[in-house]
Amino acid sequence: MRLILASTSPRRHELLALLGLLFDVVAPPFIEQVQPHLSADEQAMAFAAGKARSCLSICSDALILGSDTLISLGSEVLGKPIDLAGAEEMLRRMAGKKHRIVTAVALAGPEPERCEARLAEVLVTMKPLNEAALAAYLRTGDSLGKAGAYSIQGDGAAFIERIEGDFTAAVGLPLRLVAEMLHQRGLSCPVDIDHLYARRPYPNWDRFRD
Repeated sequence: MRLILASTSPRRHELLALLGLLFDVVAPPFIEQVQPHLSADEQAMAFAAGKARSCLSICSDALILGSDTLISLGSEVLGKPIDLAGAEEMLRRMAGKKHRIVTAVALAGPEPERCEARLAEVLVTMKPLNEAALAAYLRTGDSLGKAGAYSIQGDGAAFIERIEGDFTAAVGLPLRLVAEMLHQRGLSCPVDIDHLYARRPYPNWDRFRD
C-alpha cells in the first residue's frame, strides 16, 4: 500500500524515514485555524486528522499520515510564535516550569470515510531562566516555526531539565505509535522498533532518557 506523509516538516520526514518505509511527501492543503474552546489534545487531533483528510482527493489510493504538535502550559495552548518577540515571551513563561507536548497522529484512507487519530504526550521540565542563553538562542532563529518556540532536537534542548515520555513525540512524530498504527492497517515496518529506540539515531535523542 502506498504511504503518504501529509507534512512539509523536515523533522517528520527524517523521523518517518527511520522506520525504513517507502513513502511520498505531499503538502496538505489544510489551513490550521485554532479553536479557543478546544484543549491542546483536541486541537492537535483535529489538526492531524484535517491534514490527513485534506490529501484524500489528491492521493485517493493511499494511506495518508497526518500529524500535529502543540504545547499545553497549564490550560493554555501554545503553538508557533509569529516572531522573535513572541518566541521570547513563550520561553520566558515556560522557564522553570513543566509543560506538556502533545503530538497527534492520524491515518486516513484509502477508503474516503476512514480516519483514525491517536495522541502521544510528553511532560517537559524546563530549567530556570538564563538570560544570556535565552538571548543567544533567539539570535539563532531556531525558535521560529516551532511549537513552544524551541526544538528539543536542536539547541533548544539546553533549556530542558528532563522529559517524561517518547522523545520522538516531542520532536513531532511518535515513531512507536506510528509503527503500531501502520501495522494495524497492514503496513509493517522493516525496522525493529525496539532496536531503533535502543539505538536512538536522531539528534539529542540519547540525551534524554526517561
